[in-house]
Amino acid sequence: MNFELLTQLVVNGLIVGTLYGVVAMCFVLIYKSTQVVNFAQGEFLLIGAWTCWALLVKFHLPFWLGFPITLAFMVIFGIVLQMVVLRPLIGEPIISVIMVTIGLSMFFQSLMGWIFGVYAKPFPRVFETESINLLGLQIQTAYIMSLVISVVIMIGFYYFFKYSRLGLAMRATAFDQQVAQSLGISVKKVFAAAWAISALVSAMAGVVVGMVNGVSSALSFFGIKVFPVVILGGLDSIVGSIVGGLIIGVLENLAEFVDSQWLHLGNMYTIAPFYALVVILMIKPYGLFGTKDIERI
Repeated sequence: MNFELLTQLVVNGLIVGTLYGVVAMCFVLIYKSTQVVNFAQGEFLLIGAWTCWALLVKFHLPFWLGFPITLAFMVIFGIVLQMVVLRPLIGEPIISVIMVTIGLSMFFQSLMGWIFGVYAKPFPRVFETESINLLGLQIQTAYIMSLVISVVIMIGFYYFFKYSRLGLAMRATAFDQQVAQSLGISVKKVFAAAWAISALVSAMAGVVVGMVNGVSSALSFFGIKVFPVVILGGLDSIVGSIVGGLIIGVLENLAEFVDSQWLHLGNMYTIAPFYALVVILMIKPYGLFGTKDIERI
């Protein structure tokens, strides 16, 4: 058994798992605030990655300037999207809003393909060294940046929800929208903030993945890969999204190791999280930290 390869894959899985965790937080944030699962989450990553790529390649901005501009653009994008497309649907059946997010997913993927093309394009070189040797392990510099940013975001989420006025308003809205509104909380502002934060964090993840794998429409599949993370951790649990991200990140890399050493099927890295998704739904459908709905008749 190649223990060096196994260690490398586990470490990579933990680092990528933190990225899965922060994207899963976006799902949880929107679901807790609006009770809607956003099927266009992957396209948020795609739009953020293409925006940063265009700023760096077309406008020749340095990364330290293009990246913050990308995040600022995505905040505005999230707010405008919620106000123009989703706000008129407040009060409509949840399935209608979910179908709209599916439509948005298809629309944005087609739009990005029309503007930038369908072929993958390499991200401009940001760091002088592509990888760093850490205790004998080669780790992508972009993943190191991702790990640092992800940890900062996780800590920021904790303090945001526990101490900030808007965070407390979001928690109240997630608990009961009507009660929150009766207490003077603007539910519309809470919804807009949830989509803005979701777009911002997704853009960060999109840029990191784009730096490693290039930017293409395939990047939107990252949003689908995060679904097992959300289901494992619990659709309404921020802590669950972090734990689920780490578990799925390690699981898919372990599946790749097993496949490369013994099975030789060639696709276990991609499909292993979805096998896990099926098992999770069968055994614990509310996830590890999700709240179980109790209905009394």
